[in-house]
This record gives sequence, C-alpha cells and structure tokens, in this order.
Amino acid sequence: MHEMSIVQSLQDIIRQEMGRHGVTRLLAVRVVHGRLTNVVPEALEFAWEVMTKDTDMEGARLETEEIPLKLRCGGCRREFEPEDITAVLAPCPVCGEQIGHEVVAGRELHIAHIEAE
Repeated sequence: MHEMSIVQSLQDIIRQEMGRHGVTRLLAVRVVHGRLTNVVPEALEFAWEVMTKDTDMEGARLETEEIPLKLRCGGCRREFEPEDITAVLAPCPVCGEQIGHEVVAGRELHIAHIEAE
C-alpha cells in the first residue's frame, strides 16, 4: 500500500505551502493521479483519514481525480486511450501498431489545489 507514503509526502508539501502562505487551517486538497501510478482512490482516502487523525489536518477534505492513460502511436502518431491497460500490447485503433507507443498522459501525481484559511 504505497498510498501511506503518498499521503506522508502530500502532508509535507501541504505544510510547506501553508507556511509559505501564512494559513493554518486546511479545508481541502485535490490530488491528480494518472492511471499508471496505480493509486487506488479508496486506499488513498483511507490513508488520508488515518494519517490526518489527531493532526492539524484532521477533517480536511481529500478530493482525487484520475487521469486516463493516453498513448501516442509509434506508427501513425495519433493519440488514443487503450481499452485494456493491463494488456502487454496496446493496438492502435487507427493503424493497428502494437508497440513503440509514447505515454502522453497517465503518469501524473500532483496536488492540483489546496484550500486553506
């Protein structure tokens, strides 16, 4: 469950940002994660709840947004979202090329928004 270490990193970043902006109460945070990061939203929310309990972040809302995997075909260069990301090969729906694709989106893991007062 790598979500615990992700939450620890989120808390560190949030505290730095709150200190930088002179705010003391966290209301909400939105985390964007790509499909390839293997973040399980329910596990992240559980880790958030456990790791913020009895801290200055307790009660703050955690919002998550998953970015789908998007590839650029190694053959025709068109972008597409594979139907099955667990498959070894991802055939391009336009030209049928199965290998050599470039990942365009799906590796993201960052804080998109912090709401505090």
